[in-house]
Parts: sequence; C-alpha cells; structure tokens
Amino acid sequence: MPAVFDWPAFVRDFSASARGEGFREAVLLETGDGPLIAWEKGGAGPVVYLSAGIHGDEPAGPLALLELLRGGFFRDGCRWMICPALNPGGLALGTRENRAGADMNRDYLLKSTPEVAAHAAWLSRQPVPDVFVSLHEDWETEGFYLYEINLGEDDPARAASVIAAVSGHFAPEPGPEIDGHEVRGPGWIHHRAEADFPESWPEAIFLAKRGCPLSFTLETPSGAPLGKRVAAQIAGLSGLLGVIIR
Repeated sequence: MPAVFDWPAFVRDFSASARGEGFREAVLLETGDGPLIAWEKGGAGPVVYLSAGIHGDEPAGPLALLELLRGGFFRDGCRWMICPALNPGGLALGTRENRAGADMNRDYLLKSTPEVAAHAAWLSRQPVPDVFVSLHEDWETEGFYLYEINLGEDDPARAASVIAAVSGHFAPEPGPEIDGHEVRGPGWIHHRAEADFPESWPEAIFLAKRGCPLSFTLETPSGAPLGKRVAAQIAGLSGLLGVIIR
C-alpha cells in the first residue's frame, strides 16, 4: 500500500482492474484531471451502490475499492454500481473541494457543480439502490464512526457488524456527540433522511430522497497512516455487506 495517493496511477489501475472484473464503464464527465467514471456490473441480486473520493483529501476510500477489486470481492450475485473517484480535480490536488473550490458533497439539491450535475443525472437513470455505502474520512477524529440513514426496518446488527469489523484497526470514536450529531451507540450516528442544512444536500440525502432504503457513510480518521485507513475501510465495508447480502 503506498504511503501517499497517486492520482494518475489510481485512474490507470482502477480502470484496468474494473475491466478485468467484468465492469462496464460510463464516462459521466470529462474534466481536465481525467474522466469522472461510473462502473457497473450486472447481477440478479440486490442493487448495491458504492461511492468514494467526493472529497479529494480523503483517498482511503478510493484505494479500498481498488484493493477490493483486485481481491475479486465484487462477484456475481449483486448488481454493482461503483463511483470510486467522484472529485477528479480534488483528488489530483489533494483538496476537499473541487478545482472551483466547491464542496461537492453539499451540492446534491442545487447541482451547481458540473461533476455533481453529471453524477446526479446518472444516478437518476439507474435503479434505486437497495443499499448505498459511501467511504469518507474525517480530519477531526481519532477513531472510526459511521452514519446510518434507514427508511425501513431497524436492525442495530448492521452498524454493530461494521464497528466490530473495524475494531482491529480503530476504536469507535468516543463521546455522546460526533461531528455535531448525537450518537445512538459508540461510533454510530443514526441520521434522519434530511440534510443538516436544507439547501446543502450530501449524496446520501439525495439517495434517500430517491427512495434508497438504507445507506451507510464510513468515516476513518485522516491523521492515521494511509494503509491503516484503507484496511479499516475494507474491513468495514466487507463486514457490512456480509450482513446485508446473505
């Protein structure tokens, strides 16, 4: 695992690995830093949508998806939809925002950035996912935590499976409040299907408004070594999907 994120190498390696695993690519937008690509692989099972890299200073998520691809994780039995690098400009620069200085993960209502406009249009043409998982990082924490948005049956075992899977890498972030939200359990924010600020929709709220019944956002601490963060993302995603997809 590299100690730093190499954007050109990531684009090359992910594309090669995805094609080798039978994924089809859809170029959503051409940017000066490379294409914004969605990857799709058909299957008769649940529709699972995964995203990462919407904040360019959070590379563990894109790298985790690459490692899972290389390990043959995305086998038949699901319809997979993956957007591993939603912010090409930010990933090239190593900045949270895109090249225009916009936080794309607050733009899914207004869709004022070309990247989000193209991405939201693609999502609107796809089936509503049965589960959505977004891979993120947080510079203000030392432990792991997750957000859950659940429009259906309550099942605390799902969040517990993620926390347990990640525990070998990071303890859950402590405290009764994380990222300005009260927690339901250690490292677990159970979020309503509404944006914290009405006009600043994250991707997860956009999906909830489309009817996605279940979404999780996994957050690793950005100050830890990159390889440890990638391993935690892989463990958390694997643990979660192992419970959801039986």
